[in-house]
Amino acid sequence: MFEIFQSDKNEKYYFNLKAKNGQIILSSQGYADKNGAKNGIDSVKNNCDDDSRYERKTAANGKFHFNLKAGNGQIIGSSQMYASEAGMENGIESVRNNAGGEVKDLTE
Repeated sequence: MFEIFQSDKNEKYYFNLKAKNGQIILSSQGYADKNGAKNGIDSVKNNCDDDSRYERKTAANGKFHFNLKAGNGQIIGSSQMYASEAGMENGIESVRNNAGGEVKDLTE
């Protein structure tokens, strides 16, 4: 499920993609308006099945994370940190499996 929310700090709109257990698997950048966040969700749905859209990274502390990118190279969403590479790959698979879910607007 996707959740759209607005930050109290900067008034920008964001979305999180959550797994069925409620864990956040992908978080967006900030958008100036709600339509931007909705377009970002559509971009996740359109790009999540293309493995070349995932940028796999290793942090300085040795943990693993990934970014999902659009065709133009812009980052659509970023993952949490994972202790293992296998955990990161499972996170990518979870994005693919959950991106078809409903969109819940927490700003309404």
